[in-house]
Amino acid sequence: MRTTKQLSITLPNDMADALKERVASGAYASESEVVRDGLRALFAREEAVETWLRNEVTASYDELRADPSRAIGSEDMRAQLAEAHRQRLAESGS
Repeated sequence: MRTTKQLSITLPNDMADALKERVASGAYASESEVVRDGLRALFAREEAVETWLRNEVTASYDELRADPSRAIGSEDMRAQLAEAHRQRLAESGS
Protein backbone atom coordinates (compact mmCIF):
# COMPACT_ATOMS: atom_id res chain seq x y z
CA MET A 1 0.00 0.00 0.00
CA ARG A 2 1.30 3.42 -0.97
CA THR A 3 1.97 5.93 1.80
CA THR A 4 2.19 8.97 -0.45
CA LYS A 5 -0.13 10.67 -2.88
CA GLN A 6 0.97 12.62 -5.91
CA LEU A 7 -0.64 16.03 -6.33
CA SER A 8 -0.46 18.75 -8.92
CA ILE A 9 -0.34 22.29 -7.52
CA THR A 10 -0.20 25.73 -9.05
CA LEU A 11 1.93 28.43 -7.40
CA PRO A 12 2.49 32.09 -8.16
CA ASN A 13 5.79 32.61 -10.02
CA ASP A 14 7.55 34.14 -7.00
CA MET A 15 6.64 31.18 -4.79
CA ALA A 16 7.68 28.68 -7.46
CA ASP A 17 10.99 30.50 -7.88
CA ALA A 18 11.59 30.54 -4.12
CA LEU A 19 10.84 26.81 -3.96
CA LYS A 20 13.31 26.06 -6.76
CA GLU A 21 15.95 28.30 -5.14
CA ARG A 22 15.75 26.29 -1.92
CA VAL A 23 16.34 23.08 -3.86
CA ALA A 24 19.15 24.64 -5.92
CA SER A 25 20.86 25.87 -2.75
CA GLY A 26 21.03 22.31 -1.45
CA ALA A 27 18.82 23.06 1.53
CA TYR A 28 16.31 20.53 0.20
CA ALA A 29 16.63 17.55 -2.11
CA SER A 30 13.38 18.19 -3.98
CA GLU A 31 10.46 20.53 -4.39
CA SER A 32 8.32 17.96 -2.57
CA GLU A 33 10.58 18.21 0.48
CA VAL A 34 10.15 22.00 0.54
CA VAL A 35 6.38 21.68 0.37
CA ARG A 36 6.30 18.96 3.05
CA ASP A 37 8.48 21.06 5.35
CA GLY A 38 6.24 24.09 4.76
CA LEU A 39 3.13 22.06 5.53
CA ARG A 40 4.70 20.67 8.71
CA ALA A 41 5.45 24.26 9.81
CA LEU A 42 1.90 25.32 8.98
CA PHE A 43 0.40 22.41 10.92
CA ALA A 44 2.68 23.10 13.90
CA ARG A 45 1.67 26.77 13.91
CA GLU A 46 -2.02 25.87 13.71
CA GLU A 47 -1.61 23.42 16.59
CA ALA A 48 0.23 26.06 18.65
CA VAL A 49 -2.61 28.53 18.08
CA GLU A 50 -5.21 25.91 19.00
CA THR A 51 -3.29 25.04 22.18
CA TRP A 52 -2.99 28.72 23.10
CA LEU A 53 -6.70 29.24 22.52
CA ARG A 54 -7.64 26.18 24.60
CA ASN A 55 -5.22 26.77 27.46
CA GLU A 56 -4.79 30.51 27.81
CA VAL A 57 -7.60 32.33 26.04
CA THR A 58 -10.33 30.03 27.34
CA ALA A 59 -9.00 30.32 30.89
CA SER A 60 -8.87 34.11 30.64
CA TYR A 61 -12.39 34.19 29.23
CA ASP A 62 -13.65 31.95 32.04
CA GLU A 63 -11.96 34.18 34.65
CA LEU A 64 -13.55 37.27 33.15
CA ARG A 65 -16.98 35.64 33.06
CA ALA A 66 -16.56 34.69 36.73
CA ASP A 67 -15.56 38.25 37.70
CA PRO A 68 -16.69 40.85 35.13
CA SER A 69 -15.36 43.66 37.32
CA ARG A 70 -11.86 42.76 36.08
CA ALA A 71 -12.76 43.87 32.54
CA ILE A 72 -11.30 47.06 31.12
CA GLY A 73 -12.52 49.15 28.20
CA SER A 74 -10.88 49.26 24.81
CA GLU A 75 -9.49 52.77 25.36
CA ASP A 76 -7.85 51.70 28.63
CA MET A 77 -6.42 48.63 26.89
CA ARG A 78 -5.01 50.76 24.08
CA ALA A 79 -3.43 53.10 26.62
CA GLN A 80 -1.87 50.17 28.51
CA LEU A 81 -0.51 48.66 25.31
CA ALA A 82 0.86 52.01 24.15
CA GLU A 83 2.61 52.50 27.50
CA ALA A 84 4.07 48.99 27.41
CA HIS A 85 5.30 49.69 23.87
CA ARG A 86 6.91 52.98 24.93
CA GLN A 87 8.66 51.25 27.82
CA ARG A 88 10.01 48.48 25.59
CA LEU A 89 11.28 51.03 23.10
CA ALA A 90 12.98 52.96 25.91
CA GLU A 91 14.59 49.77 27.25
CA SER A 92 15.88 48.78 23.82
CA GLY A 93 17.20 52.26 23.11
CA SER A 94 15.08 52.69 19.97
